[in-house]
Amino acid sequence: EWPPTEGEKSHADHNVYPSAGVLFVHVLEREYFKGEFPPYPKSGDASSDPITFNTNLMGYPDRPGWLRYIQRTQHSDGVLYGSPTAEHVGKPSVIEITAYNRRTFETARRNLVINIMATEEFPLPYQAEFYIKNMNVEEMLASEVLGDFLGAVKNVWQPERLNAINITSALDRGGRVPLPINNLKEGVYVMVGADVAFSSCLREVESPHNQLRCSQEMEPVISCDKKFRAQFHIDWCKISLVDINKVVPVYITRPDPGTGILPEFGEYSPPSESLMGRNYFSDFLITLAVPSAVALVLFFILGYTMCCRREGVEKRNMQTPDIELVHHSSIQKSTKELRNMSKNREISWPLSTLPVFNPVSGEVVPPIHPDNYETTSMPLMQTQTNLQNQITIPQQRPSG
Repeated sequence: EWPPTEGEKSHADHNVYPSAGVLFVHVLEREYFKGEFPPYPKSGDASSDPITFNTNLMGYPDRPGWLRYIQRTQHSDGVLYGSPTAEHVGKPSVIEITAYNRRTFETARRNLVINIMATEEFPLPYQAEFYIKNMNVEEMLASEVLGDFLGAVKNVWQPERLNAINITSALDRGGRVPLPINNLKEGVYVMVGADVAFSSCLREVESPHNQLRCSQEMEPVISCDKKFRAQFHIDWCKISLVDINKVVPVYITRPDPGTGILPEFGEYSPPSESLMGRNYFSDFLITLAVPSAVALVLFFILGYTMCCRREGVEKRNMQTPDIELVHHSSIQKSTKELRNMSKNREISWPLSTLPVFNPVSGEVVPPIHPDNYETTSMPLMQTQTNLQNQITIPQQRPSG
């Protein structure tokens, strides 16, 4: 028994005895746990609290591979379901069930001991899997709904023994989540087994006419569909009929090890902890010191080439003939004189570009003395502002 911690209560172990090859369903009822969560002394006061369940195999983080769990909402019961196989017979599985009150954060724990029993009817030789489109898995797991479905199957099959082998949600088989409109369902696969051959009604889907309708995504014509249609909408194109007596067993034989296959050495034996530690100093020298030394040599070579091998202006002039130096010096001297002369150059302003009349008063404007302006500061085309300045500045008072 799992020891309870602070804020957690534990129940006594509960034993169940499912049969191998037969569907196992165990409901985790909220009514069983809600009375364990204070501060509600009465069982009915905590009925609206959200309660979730966590299930795992004792000592492991998850459940056994054959056992599944579903709880649609926090206000609905949880369901453990699955189909145990013959290899689990005689091996009790202890499932730890932890209930969480999502309002008070209280927990309660109990253990479910699953004792799988052997059965002479396992496995049933004829197995049929139906796909029911208008059901969710938790709805199909209800005892009354599953009983109604098995009753309809027994009515069209007429076997002596009929058992539900497994139930699987369509989402676990690659189905898509339905749209939240028109109360659409996810769909569920139900596998049943019987001891007699399949009836003619179940084999109608194998006819060429129905196979053609299925290939065209049309519903096949099944005579016994009306016995299911009132409560269960079956997709007859997805029905699977298996006779395990005709299934050829496949034996996997391992090839003889050749030159490319290593022989088996048994279990892995890890090295002992007394091994000597590895010295990484040589690896450090190879990885860091050698590249650093090469980079340093290249740096000195480049520095010598750039600094010590420079010719300089004096050496260049010594290797240049004197006639070339004199010619180059005279060109520089002439260029400098021309630049100085261009700065002091003065010419008279063309009379054709000067106004003859004052545009405001209409008076005759006397010519401008050429010494008053420099060509470097006088634009060739004047704007209106420069024209007014030119008109007012050069006016002279008449003598006498």
